[in-house]
Amino acid sequence: MNQHDALQQEEPAEHLRFRDYLSKLEQATEADEVDLISEVLTDPDQTMAQSAVVRHLDRRAADLLCGPAYEPWAERLTQATTRCPFLTRRLREWSLFRAVTLRHPWRPDALLESSDWLQLKTAAASNEAALEILADIGRTKRIRNTARTNLKRQTRH
Repeated sequence: MNQHDALQQEEPAEHLRFRDYLSKLEQATEADEVDLISEVLTDPDQTMAQSAVVRHLDRRAADLLCGPAYEPWAERLTQATTRCPFLTRRLREWSLFRAVTLRHPWRPDALLESSDWLQLKTAAASNEAALEILADIGRTKRIRNTARTNLKRQTRH
């Protein structure tokens, strides 16, 4: 037995399932994505299962963000994740990020009430209205500084 095999035998079962879930989710078709997510979310280790699903959501949302397929995808996945508040919130925040990015209508209070993850992601984006809000009253110093830096960069160009 080589060292790699020995390490794999010692690896906890949830780590193996996590990698397996990520692989299956990456290969999922539109037709089986919701069923697969529902299956992953039945895992007894909910922290691991939700972590695998959020990685998938982040990857797919980033891929679909600016196109017309985003909205029906987000609706399907919201239904599949309805029992998981963290995942539902993440999808809602991706939709807010999409609105900010595409300059669709959005509410400043929704951005200010969002997670640090979304505020930081938005502070690194290029919507001047969002950057001004986050530069002034973003939740953390890092968010405010990132927004200020990007706002200054925009005004120079």
